Amino acid sequence: MTLTHSISTKTLELSTISDILFYDRKLELSEESITKINNCRKYLDERMLGQDEPIYGINTGFGSLYNVKISKDNLTQLQENLVMSHACGIGDQVPNAIVKLMLLLKIQSLSYGHSGVQLETVLRLVDFYNHDILPIIYTQGSLGASGDLAPLAHLALPLIGKGEVFYEGRIRTSQEVMDEFNWQPITLLSKEGLALLNGTQFMSAYAVHLLLKSYKLSYLADFIGSISLDAFDGRIEPFNELVHLVRPHNGQLKTAKRIREFLEDSALISQKKQHVQDPYSFRCMPQVHGATKDTLEFVHKTIKTEINSVTDNPNIFIGENEIISGGNFHGQPLALALDYLKIAMAELGNISERRIYQLISGLRGLPTFLVDNPGLNSGFMIPQYTAASIVSANKQLATPASVDSIVSSNGQEDHVSMGANAATQAYTLVYNVERVLAIELLNASQAIAFRKPTNSSSIIEAFLKSYTSEIKFVTQDEIFHDLIVKSIQFIDGFNIDNDLLFD
Repeated sequence: MTLTHSISTKTLELSTISDILFYDRKLELSEESITKINNCRKYLDERMLGQDEPIYGINTGFGSLYNVKISKDNLTQLQENLVMSHACGIGDQVPNAIVKLMLLLKIQSLSYGHSGVQLETVLRLVDFYNHDILPIIYTQGSLGASGDLAPLAHLALPLIGKGEVFYEGRIRTSQEVMDEFNWQPITLLSKEGLALLNGTQFMSAYAVHLLLKSYKLSYLADFIGSISLDAFDGRIEPFNELVHLVRPHNGQLKTAKRIREFLEDSALISQKKQHVQDPYSFRCMPQVHGATKDTLEFVHKTIKTEINSVTDNPNIFIGENEIISGGNFHGQPLALALDYLKIAMAELGNISERRIYQLISGLRGLPTFLVDNPGLNSGFMIPQYTAASIVSANKQLATPASVDSIVSSNGQEDHVSMGANAATQAYTLVYNVERVLAIELLNASQAIAFRKPTNSSSIIEAFLKSYTSEIKFVTQDEIFHDLIVKSIQFIDGFNIDNDLLFD
């Protein structure tokens, strides 16, 4: 198995990123990328020798200062000033896992040879990635339009020996860490600051991280929902393929197939039933979970295009002898995709909470609140409250950020995507869904124990054996916070093969 991933023009797949992260692969630039970077920088240097006309961001100011001409003697200072002045992020620190993805995606975008950066700059970003030197970045400050200016400025600060980084378990000054490696600050050349700050890598990194998480939670929603269905003494007939072939949405078909497979040899699901129908939260899992799957595919397509694109400005085209100021930094595609992701994932939490409620309701032979001696014991009454609180918060978070826009830069940047807000909202929302599913699993495991000696399927019984070795059957009231945390940790650490996630 290779321990290194080579940055090239080969399409960067979501599954590839998953492998890079899981196996902690190092990065290297392919010869193709090195040539493209060098050729583009050489072209820009030669073009600037005889260039007296203004080219936005190269020998002009930025934003509404685009008409201010900058002398050739001040081009390096211009770029450093840009990085420092734009590093005005605030709020919580961006999680390290997402900062590392930002580095990967920024390296990828700069490697196509349309950005004009020098090779030394990209190689230093590779060094940061490979040595886990992670710039301290903040969640607030990006409008998601001129790219993620504030977050990417904080990403770029350590290149010039400024700002802070997380390294070897603590926050340190960039200069201190650079001294340890005997690295000198990068002297930014014309356009480099703008190439580093323009781009959508803050939004994209969040989107990649959350999409990977969402695929896993989508799979677990099917699996945990299957456990709940069996614990509730539900019926298998609504998952018959015939039902779904006459309404053949891909996600619906996939969900029904998964649930049939999860319950294939269950004695519980095949036993005689006293009821002819189940509530929608059980019966309509293919339709609801499936719609979320179809949304994930749309978001996946958008994100795949974005992370394989050049998103800084202006763009340099050597063959056409053109330097063009455009708008590839605008985050509208990501903003809409992240808002759609929020809505779709919120629904997985909504329907999960309804199954939680059904399981504690004293129906179909299950004890009220899933505990012996209810009254003396409150049992699983209040975990449902917690789930209800979370799904209510998710409904608020799912309100689209992309429908908002606030004018900036003296009216030059008069429409913004707010995709960065969508990204940070989505982060909270998706992790909330994991918490709700963990509560459902806690309830379903408890409920199915009351069905013994009749067993569920072999795959569910094997899973629950592992689960209950860590989260025991509840015989009387205890601190449920601790059980919920253990349940979250269990599903967070549960690994699912890419072949199952992306099939």
